[in-house]
Amino acid sequence: MTTEDPPTHEHVTSRDGTRIGYLRQGEGPGLVLVQGAMGTAEHYSQLATALAPHFTVLSVDRRGRASSPRPWDSSHHIARDVEDLDAVLAGTGAIRVFGLSSGAVITLEAARTLPRISQVAVYEPPFYPEGINRDLIAQVHDEIARGDLPSALITSLLAAGTAPAPVRVLPRPLLRVLAAVVLTADAHAPGPAHMTLRRLLPGNRYDFTAVADMDGKMATLAAVAQPVLLLSGTKSPAFLRRAVRTLLDVLPRAEHVELEGLSHSGPWNTGRGSRPEFVASTLRNFFA
Repeated sequence: MTTEDPPTHEHVTSRDGTRIGYLRQGEGPGLVLVQGAMGTAEHYSQLATALAPHFTVLSVDRRGRASSPRPWDSSHHIARDVEDLDAVLAGTGAIRVFGLSSGAVITLEAARTLPRISQVAVYEPPFYPEGINRDLIAQVHDEIARGDLPSALITSLLAAGTAPAPVRVLPRPLLRVLAAVVLTADAHAPGPAHMTLRRLLPGNRYDFTAVADMDGKMATLAAVAQPVLLLSGTKSPAFLRRAVRTLLDVLPRAEHVELEGLSHSGPWNTGRGSRPEFVASTLRNFFA
């Protein structure tokens, strides 16, 4: 495969039988990209293209989304996510990993437990100084189970700590109406059906579970022996930037780069607060 070829769809099978799909693109040493909440492998397409001249880029669809379908299981925990990543690493021979947000938390836990990983880079793993709000997470689970996706969208933003100011102050009934409008408009926007908010929201249960499993356990990551690149954006929420600085003191072989003008969605395809080519340049320098 050359860097000009379109990505190919491939898959591996995780330990519990879950099919984990990913996109392969480029040539060179393998580099796995692990998504965060509300994202698919295709949200990384511009980042992957920028990296493809230097790496064989493997953009993963995490379980419960797109090419990795899996009905929600209330017994899920982060060890399953690590097993999924391990299956991709074993199947492709890749030993370098980049993770965003909840995918960054999974990547760090994988580095702690999987000897086959040689280097990791993570963008703003969500660790909460006062602990994650488990009541709001339980509410997200309930709203998704009831099919109330407008409410689940609002509660997900609040639980993640990334809600814009209006979501934090406007009356809930009004927010629910606005969220329903957003979901309807998004469903009719151009693009693949599996990338709509309605399709992606149910997968938030996997993300919140993984993050909650590591809540209060940052100190365990002192056992990560691999070199780690910590990335953050200057326009991201303060608690995420603070978490990265705290991790810098926990991880024995870490370095930190803060990217000017980027938000929490910085590695995603070009949009508000994202600059995938900027992130790719930083990753190339580190993984090289």
